[in-house]
Amino acid sequence: MKWSGKSIVFSAVTALSTVAVGLILIWAYETWMNSGSRGMLTVGAHDPVGLAALPKPVFVEGILANGLHHRHDTVRQHQHFQDLLRGFQISPAARQQLNRLPASVFDFRKVIKGKRYALLFRPDSLPTLRALVYHINQVDYVIFHFGDSVRVERCQHPVERVERGVTGVITTTLAESLNEKGLSPELTNRFVDVLAWQVDFYHLQKNDRYKLIYEEEQVANRPIGIHAITGIYFEQNNTRYYAFAFDQGHGIDYFDEQGKSLRKAFLKYPIEFTRISSRFSKKRFHPIAKVFKPHLGTDLSAPPGTPIRSVGDGVVLEARYNTRSGRYVKVKHNDTYTTGYLHMSRIAGSIKPGTRVKQGQVIGFVGSTGWATGPHLCYRFYRQGVQVDALKVKLPPAEPVAEVNRPQFDSLRQAIIRKLDRLSFAAGSELAGN
Repeated sequence: MKWSGKSIVFSAVTALSTVAVGLILIWAYETWMNSGSRGMLTVGAHDPVGLAALPKPVFVEGILANGLHHRHDTVRQHQHFQDLLRGFQISPAARQQLNRLPASVFDFRKVIKGKRYALLFRPDSLPTLRALVYHINQVDYVIFHFGDSVRVERCQHPVERVERGVTGVITTTLAESLNEKGLSPELTNRFVDVLAWQVDFYHLQKNDRYKLIYEEEQVANRPIGIHAITGIYFEQNNTRYYAFAFDQGHGIDYFDEQGKSLRKAFLKYPIEFTRISSRFSKKRFHPIAKVFKPHLGTDLSAPPGTPIRSVGDGVVLEARYNTRSGRYVKVKHNDTYTTGYLHMSRIAGSIKPGTRVKQGQVIGFVGSTGWATGPHLCYRFYRQGVQVDALKVKLPPAEPVAEVNRPQFDSLRQAIIRKLDRLSFAAGSELAGN
């Protein structure tokens, strides 16, 4: 076949025109997608290639879902990952690849009852699965993209931190005061931990009052947790207590106005308890043995399953069961101090002799195993091998603000005090920045 010069020119022009139209389509679509005015493309003379006829993109769980159906559900009891795929068409190669995925990519054993997931599929006679989105928690999720093969994508929702302020006057307990304002138990627990050695929160008085500034974590404007408490003012019997969050390079710690640490080497309590049911005593009537004998621990009553925390950093010496103590854990903190936690319903899965634990780490859960008449924690405290009263032992404080960090701390402290001063007890709750 012979090509004339005109034919070659015409073919070249046609090819270039096709490429140009394609580039215009791509450019226009991306511009439309990234603009804040989707759906504003005009028709007619200003739309020579028919862009207005393009379907508006639909996204589900961040996935382009035009032409797909979607279903949202939660994992039910005894369901496994393969159960979530039942009733959908998946290519044999993709299914085989899925079966070979290592736990480092996704551990199928950790599909948990109550977790959310979404399915995106093509509505054929036998629906063809295109994607499964599994939510590990409120931030982390995994997308399984199905086609001729499987592509696994680990994702995170962007987390925003919002500073908030709240004030209150105590009528019963701190927990009830914060709960009335719709605030989480997590915030109460952190508040108590910060001032536990300065304020006896189990003997608060009516009209004690507080101001609190904290950073709330949000995903898509929904609260998901507390990042940190940044400032506290607490007033009791005309005595004022302040707490300021400050990081000296080793994580957030809390200090008073003078820069002295509010944290001791140990937490004051290993659990959130309802009452002290039995104190340390050299002579107590034992409810099971029915004789008077020493009780060298502190019994803290709490609902079954309440998390038990190690009061300090250390190494697990024992984690086992015996007839009297039930399931228990013993932690050595240093050459001077050791603590014991008795009558657990179960020991946390990662805890065994030799395990290193951090202050506040969950090591077990409240129960009534061994010689126990009801759910509680028997908390034992040893100083140089001798059991002492955990509620009376004098403990050394942590390090104060270092001199080199003092100017930065002073500046931060003054800024937090100004914010606390702006919070009104009459307002009750407001944004700290206002």
